[in-house]
Amino acid sequence: MNKPFKHQSRRTFLKQTAGLSAGFAIGAETLVHAADFDNNLSKFSLPLGVYASYEKADLLKQYGCSYIEESVGGFLIPKDGDMQYAKNLQQLKDDKFPIRSYVILLPGQLKTLGPDANHEAILQRTDLALKRAQECGSKYIVFGSGASRIIPEGFDRDKAKAQHIELSKKMAPLAEKYGVKIALEPLNRGETNFINSLAEGVEIIDAVNSPSFQLLCDIFHMSKEDESADQIVKFGKHIVHCHIAEKKDRTPPGVAGDDFRPYLSALKKIKYKGGLSIECFVYQDFDSQSKKGIEVLQRQISEV
Repeated sequence: MNKPFKHQSRRTFLKQTAGLSAGFAIGAETLVHAADFDNNLSKFSLPLGVYASYEKADLLKQYGCSYIEESVGGFLIPKDGDMQYAKNLQQLKDDKFPIRSYVILLPGQLKTLGPDANHEAILQRTDLALKRAQECGSKYIVFGSGASRIIPEGFDRDKAKAQHIELSKKMAPLAEKYGVKIALEPLNRGETNFINSLAEGVEIIDAVNSPSFQLLCDIFHMSKEDESADQIVKFGKHIVHCHIAEKKDRTPPGVAGDDFRPYLSALKKIKYKGGLSIECFVYQDFDSQSKKGIEVLQRQISEV
């Protein structure tokens, strides 16, 4: 037998519904906060840097850079010798603005391949550069050095590739010893005729088979070679460092107005967490153009 319906006072009804409403409101608010938290976690950001002399460290720090990128010959093995390196190291310790990586490992006269290959001299230089990079607390040395790896006309390409792999296999244990990764950089064909794409870089990396010998993704060189952003996704597991500049004149972001978002989206897709350095060699005005370049990159990164 069903129990008779018990009449509920208006006051009781209002109290109960108010409690339910409050519960729904609190639950909704919790969901909103949870969604905001998830969105914040999913926001894509990267440590940004600029290739420049360390003299620009204070300025780049003001612009929102996380680090600076220097050169091996400018900072680690300067022309003025050990005394100058000691001064550079002291400045780094005083300013406490990190150098994440170094470009231009080899001068053009030190050949990695061809009849004039000089692996012994290259290994000596690489060992010193890696040792000093460790002393500086740096993580990467970029192995681009396009002039050193040009295959001479008439020289067998397979032999040249074997020479480069042989050298790279000897460089990798040095990198492992010092805890500094070597980032192999594919370059456009205007600079060298060997290793011109991420795919060609990965062929060398697979042959070396060392976690200390990995890949650099340079969006400028990729653009010059019409290499699609999909290649970043394909070879993302090897990418440890990135460079960027505009395609036409290698200007910093914001000069010609290049849209880097397809490449940045690919980096986001692979959950890339490494550095992204503006690498330009000629500025009309370094201070203003580097500042704008960082601002443009920050905006485009926020839009992917």
